[in-house]
Amino acid sequence: MPSCGGGAVTEVLSVDNLTVRYWTKRGPLTALDNVSFDLFRGETLGIVGESGCGKSTLARALVGLVHPSAGSVRVLGQEIAGGGRRRLGPVRKHIQMVFQDPEASLNPRLTIGRIIEEPLLVHRIGTRADRRRQVIELLDAVGLPAAAAHLYPHEFSGGQRQRASIARALAVRPDIIVADEPASALDVSTRAQIINLLNDLQSEFGIAYVFISHDLSVVRHVADRVLVMYLGRVVESANSVDLWETPLHPYTRALLAAAPGYARSGARSSPPELLEGEPPSPLNPPSGCAFRTRCQHATLLCAENAPTLKRHRDLHAVACHHVEQIAGSECNDGAADARDSLRETTTLVDPS
Repeated sequence: MPSCGGGAVTEVLSVDNLTVRYWTKRGPLTALDNVSFDLFRGETLGIVGESGCGKSTLARALVGLVHPSAGSVRVLGQEIAGGGRRRLGPVRKHIQMVFQDPEASLNPRLTIGRIIEEPLLVHRIGTRADRRRQVIELLDAVGLPAAAAHLYPHEFSGGQRQRASIARALAVRPDIIVADEPASALDVSTRAQIINLLNDLQSEFGIAYVFISHDLSVVRHVADRVLVMYLGRVVESANSVDLWETPLHPYTRALLAAAPGYARSGARSSPPELLEGEPPSPLNPPSGCAFRTRCQHATLLCAENAPTLKRHRDLHAVACHHVEQIAGSECNDGAADARDSLRETTTLVDPS
């Protein structure tokens, strides 16, 4: 999805060292660990990773539904992390969210028109007549008839409910929309319609998206840049083309290799890197690199030191001690033996 507008690049969202930690009966659980990125006007930033890697926690932290344990979230330069209702109130109209399940996110007791009007009422925008007119315009913008305003969510299909959710998010003309798996619950044809709708709305309104998905083919289609997350950390960051053509982190390479129909120009005939085992428990993460228990390149260095996200070239950043060898397709001679000695028994936890 191309960036919009021909003016200067404007930063609309800035995230620095965002950390979210929960306290459970079994101890602390770190859902997000020092996540940092910037989002620019009219840009789409894709977030990918396995279930339980922290994608949805990140989405909720960005809009203030989850309070961070540390770090900063700035929307148009205004800090919102850890803020109460007074701080978040004025900022909420600049950043909105589209949830994964439209049936669960729409109030079944309200008509679609009333649901879309709600943000306008909260932010005291327009007269009653103005709001009714805007509701009809928003329904038209997302491809729903004006008569839909008088119907209830249960009277719509899943795709129509998601269109209504998008209309609600658009009501206050936000600069940013956080879309958390916005099409995953829909069938293939409806999914394509929703993705194309988001694309058209971005072109029309210059909205910036944080687009979260486990579907790599969708992210490849919509995203300008991509962050790859593993166990709450960003392990690779690159523009979409670079990520698909030259993935550098072993986890990213394994994710792409598992994607149906994945192929990149210049790909070697050697066997793809496949993931083995289960993700480690965030309640008891491995020392050093969190991915080392599943990585065929792991060495003792990976067990002793956690790699930081460092720029490899241009805007491509990777958190891996062996990125140079991987980039040059040169694996350490002792990687296989070291891997066997470093394997740990891991526990899969419910990401919910």
